[in-house]
Amino acid sequence: MTAAELIDPMLPALKPTDTVEGAIDWMQEHRVGQLVVVDQGEYKGIVTEDLLLDIPDGERALSEVMRMFEHLFAYESQHLYELLNLLIENRLEVLAVVNDNREFMGTISASELLKQFAQMLGVQEAGAILILTIDERDYSLAEISRLIESNNVRILGSYFSGASYGSLDRSRLTLKLNRKDITAVVATLERFGYSIEAAFANTPIESIDQERLDLLLRYLDT
Repeated sequence: MTAAELIDPMLPALKPTDTVEGAIDWMQEHRVGQLVVVDQGEYKGIVTEDLLLDIPDGERALSEVMRMFEHLFAYESQHLYELLNLLIENRLEVLAVVNDNREFMGTISASELLKQFAQMLGVQEAGAILILTIDERDYSLAEISRLIESNNVRILGSYFSGASYGSLDRSRLTLKLNRKDITAVVATLERFGYSIEAAFANTPIESIDQERLDLLLRYLDT
């Protein structure tokens, strides 16, 4: 899924001539703490509610008070994983999308992006979550899939977290499976030498609220 497909048409873009008070009203209406600023189709940067709330004069124009983050944007062809990296590294709630000519195309919200990411991982499906610790040289998703599927269980999604360079920690492989009872799967993997760090049975997640969003962002940032 690309940035162009994730644009939220309901999120407004502010203008440099908009007032501080008006920008805060838009943020509160759309329940976001940030919005992008656009001047005649050109992306100018991002303003945050925290910054604006510290401005005593609500009638001041954004152009007088905003901090410029014009280097923080995504091209419309960038993949969801690249967008997640931008959001996490810069702690953004919204992300501007531009085309190859640097013309503003729209805004992505972090909450909607995380919903799409959760769907890709199969988080919204009922089933167990299995975390394996593994040496990278032994990592083969094809082999692990074969062992799991031999128990008539399917992998709905996976996330591989490599160990930091020079670290003694092993890598982690997080798997979302389509069954809650995975006793046989665990036994099979352990029989073939795989180390199970944790296993959870979960229920479907209907929606991702801000608390879950923050938890997932912290997890991905580790």
